[in-house]
Amino acid sequence: MANQAAPNKAGGPQAALLPDGRRLHLNHGPIDLVIEGFGDPADVRAAYARATAYFAGVLDGLVGELPILRRPIDPATPEPEGAVARRMVAACRPYSGVFVTPMAAVAGAVADAVMAAMLKGGDLARAYVNNGGDIALHLAPGSRFETGLVTTVGRPERAGVITVTATMPVRGIATSGRGGRSLGLGIADAVTVLARNAAAADVAATLIANAVDLDHPAIERLPARDLDPDSDLGERLVTVAVGRLDQDAISAALAAGAARAERLRGDGLIHGAVLVLARRRRLVGDVPTALASSGDEGSRPS
Repeated sequence: MANQAAPNKAGGPQAALLPDGRRLHLNHGPIDLVIEGFGDPADVRAAYARATAYFAGVLDGLVGELPILRRPIDPATPEPEGAVARRMVAACRPYSGVFVTPMAAVAGAVADAVMAAMLKGGDLARAYVNNGGDIALHLAPGSRFETGLVTTVGRPERAGVITVTATMPVRGIATSGRGGRSLGLGIADAVTVLARNAAAADVAATLIANAVDLDHPAIERLPARDLDPDSDLGERLVTVAVGRLDQDAISAALAAGAARAERLRGDGLIHGAVLVLARRRRLVGDVPTALASSGDEGSRPS
């Protein structure tokens, strides 16, 4: 889920093990990470220490580069100084012909950068950094990662399981859609994307979710700045409510989103995607899933 809110630094960065004693929780303003590493206990502790030390400066670094990160990406976008900001811009550069700002990749880029810090100087068998549903992965040979597939952003209801294995070219998973932490242009309930890293998955999920759309009297929109004066979407109309849609409208919106996902897959920008609207699903590319119920439209196995 991209476009985390404008930073609020009150309280400073916080770090603590969760009650299970296995997972690390890092929080600062709008950034909320759950991290788990697997391997030798000493290696895991050292990785958590590196993640904590690196995380302390992440939010301040992003605040200092907001003027760059909130402007639409184009060939003239300058290279930021900070590592997270550079990841955000790099993830968005392939889309310089489409309206998108680097803020579309912020959650995934933070997850990727913290994962990179964890892996410096240590050896983990497996690890994940989950930033509000946008997940960076580390998978040693022979390992795998499973995560729940949601049908509506912001609701914990699980509709299936996505499995990523070490042999797949996937080290990032991201989900975007209505009801998340950011404003959106489309009507998707959820779009989950698998890509080479979390930042790439994050921006792609945002753009595919925006493409799940159509003109319909049941859809209510307002200028983004009416809802958030600081929004990087400016005066663009964002979706605020979706009424009842008939099956033809649902299928048309999903087809529009799937067409964009297919283009991104053809360009090598994503590995696969699952698009959900009104409990109807559309699969694009190679997404190894165990789905809890039927509802697929035009499933596309790899």
